[in-house]
Amino acid sequence: MPDINKSSRHSKITGDFAESLVLYWLSKHGFESAKVDHTGIDLIAKNPITDELMGISVKSRSRLTGTENEDLNIPNDNFEKVDKACVAFGCKPYFAILIDASDTINVFIVSKEKLLSIFPMGKSVSAWKMREKNIDDYKKDKDVILFKFEYKTLNWWK
Repeated sequence: MPDINKSSRHSKITGDFAESLVLYWLSKHGFESAKVDHTGIDLIAKNPITDELMGISVKSRSRLTGTENEDLNIPNDNFEKVDKACVAFGCKPYFAILIDASDTINVFIVSKEKLLSIFPMGKSVSAWKMREKNIDDYKKDKDVILFKFEYKTLNWWK
């Protein structure tokens, strides 16, 4: 497949896709969940295993070849927005991080508390790292939920 030339609305479409994919996956696994239009969180989900009500902020990136291992930066003010929304809805703050890189989509779901214990806030951001070593560490951590899709484009316009 040739180099990707993303559309002018690709960032918005990527965000909508990420929210829908996470919502679908949670629903598929018995979570009562809904998409919400609220500053700070994108989804609310009731975890059937822990009985926890989760307020989830979804962060997503679509990476070009050669940039697959770049960090996903979460601006510090996002954490305050998530906290305020979760107080309003009585839920625990979570982040879902979706990275579409080359031929793989990785999705991580992690509590805000866990995210900040792994990657504390810097001067302006917390950086979710995407190097191979980091992904191996996430796989071993029971507090980082991870699911992955591998895909291949079989036919495309020339």
